[in-house]
Amino acid sequence: MTTHSPGLRRHPVRRGLGRALALGLVLTTAATATGTPVVASPPRHGTPDLGRNVTIFDPSMPVGEIQATLDATHARQVGNEMGTDRYAYLFKPGTYGTAEQPLQIKVGYYTEISGLGASPTDVVINGKVEAYNRCLEGGGTSNCLALVNFWRTLSNLSININAAGQDSCRASANFWAVSQAVSLRRLDISGGGLSLMDYCTAGPQYASGGFIADSRLPATTNGSQQQWLTRNSEVESWSNAVWNQVFTGVVGAPDDAGFPDPPYTTLDTTPLSREKPYLFLDGQGRYNVRVPAVQRGSRGISWGEGMTPGRTIPIRDFFVAKPSDPVHVINGQLARGKHLLLTPGVYDIARSIEIRRANTVVLGIGHATLTAVNGSIPLDVAGVPGVVVAGVTIDAGLRESPVLLRVGSRHGRNVGTPANPTTLSDVYFRVGGPHIGRTNIALEVNSDHVLVDHTWVWRGDHGVEGFTNGVNGDTDRWNTNTGRYGAVINGDHVTATGLFVEHFQRYNTVWNGEHGTTILYQNELPYDPPTQADWMNGDVEGWAGYKVGERVKHHTLYGGGVYVFNQNNPSIHTENGFEVPVTPGVRLHHIMTVNLSAGTIDHVVNGLGEPADMTRVGAPVYVVQYPAP
Repeated sequence: MTTHSPGLRRHPVRRGLGRALALGLVLTTAATATGTPVVASPPRHGTPDLGRNVTIFDPSMPVGEIQATLDATHARQVGNEMGTDRYAYLFKPGTYGTAEQPLQIKVGYYTEISGLGASPTDVVINGKVEAYNRCLEGGGTSNCLALVNFWRTLSNLSININAAGQDSCRASANFWAVSQAVSLRRLDISGGGLSLMDYCTAGPQYASGGFIADSRLPATTNGSQQQWLTRNSEVESWSNAVWNQVFTGVVGAPDDAGFPDPPYTTLDTTPLSREKPYLFLDGQGRYNVRVPAVQRGSRGISWGEGMTPGRTIPIRDFFVAKPSDPVHVINGQLARGKHLLLTPGVYDIARSIEIRRANTVVLGIGHATLTAVNGSIPLDVAGVPGVVVAGVTIDAGLRESPVLLRVGSRHGRNVGTPANPTTLSDVYFRVGGPHIGRTNIALEVNSDHVLVDHTWVWRGDHGVEGFTNGVNGDTDRWNTNTGRYGAVINGDHVTATGLFVEHFQRYNTVWNGEHGTTILYQNELPYDPPTQADWMNGDVEGWAGYKVGERVKHHTLYGGGVYVFNQNNPSIHTENGFEVPVTPGVRLHHIMTVNLSAGTIDHVVNGLGEPADMTRVGAPVYVVQYPAP
């Protein structure tokens, strides 16, 4: 089934309240849906203790037991959007599921499904790995959507699609209906189609993500996805688009010559990339982390001709941290030369985790989450080359932090190198959501030569507390859940592939460094300014969703969108979606604004472009090139 959905209107209530081998081992005892424990042989010498929320499956385990374990976790996590549970399910090399008994996995919040092979083809799932529309409480099937399907990970395995036992609609594709903070990496999918929307659960409905990298894909239906980035992959075919679909270094990507009909943006090669580190078992059954090498001008998958180029770090060179470990212990291990692996859970961080050595790797699994305590900076990376931070979520706390993740010193010496950039992969930020959050800046990059490869920087438009007093609606959220700037880029030669930033109270992104490049930018302005007076930048109405500093001479953006939904006060105006200096070296390709049913963006960029207002709800206003050729 292929569904063309450009006419779908975005659900006016989004995101709940806003918008819508062959070591035999298991590192946990995981209860099945019937209460029967799934237990394998005990850990052998050299096996890391990854904590109670990591389960490692062996292909010798009965499919039914694996299925029951995963089903039970999905039942807990399918609606646990703001919860504290974190899970990683890791599969040793081998094959799981059969033609008669496929393994059909559904992935909920804060759940990672990953293979432990050196190559994605080392772990084969005969079955499916899916995410469906979420039906919100109290709404029945009338309020089923994918706009709140965040915080889940799928990587480093092959899926041989087998829909045995599913109804005809579900059997039509492997469904992955998600939005932000969800990544697909190092996948080999075959045997059927991939749909990035769920048209079976009261669908089709909008989805608002996402990200794919280093993957081989079958025929893929984009469907109702409002924006999407596919990087360094292979795709058999791609159909449908809504507003803003970007391809970079993708074999088989659609042509973008007709932009904006369809709204594709296609780069033949990716100027700078580094794949995310991954856990794997070597031929002797030892645990390692593979750190892929930097690529320039790359195209296609990294593992097509053998192991992904890079370096291998044995697990003994990592400090494997648990949420109970004090920060001074973590910092002591880092100072001794250890890398850091963060196991699943929520870590309260009252002083910074300090990354001071070049080439240090910080790898989180199972959506490990660092929460600021007493106004701390949870993660502070020195201005040294080659640091890699991946798979970490960072939350603001009740007392305002100056910044949640800082890369390099604003005033000190920052040593970056083009051959070995510091890299952030699947690093997510939250200001509010599970609790009140306050920060001045979420992500601050002061170092030169930094790569940001997929991030969602989110000031919460909904959450469990502190967002409404029951009388003044979202007005209270504006004053309690505070975040001024989402991403502030001061370093030169910074590249972002998949930059998603939303709802901050001033500039969502401000880029002051020279020679910056962004490939796909997605932004929603804040929903909740109470009045126009609260949403003024001096004499200018509102703050642009993407701001390039006035002194910048060289900057490039490919595929950008700024959306408006002034839910609290639909009369509010924002003068420009994008603001950039007028100079030949600053160029924007394929940008747009769109009205989601409240408020107005008067222009796309620098006074150019028609208003995104109530006369064109859901209809983007595009500027193909700025400045015009």
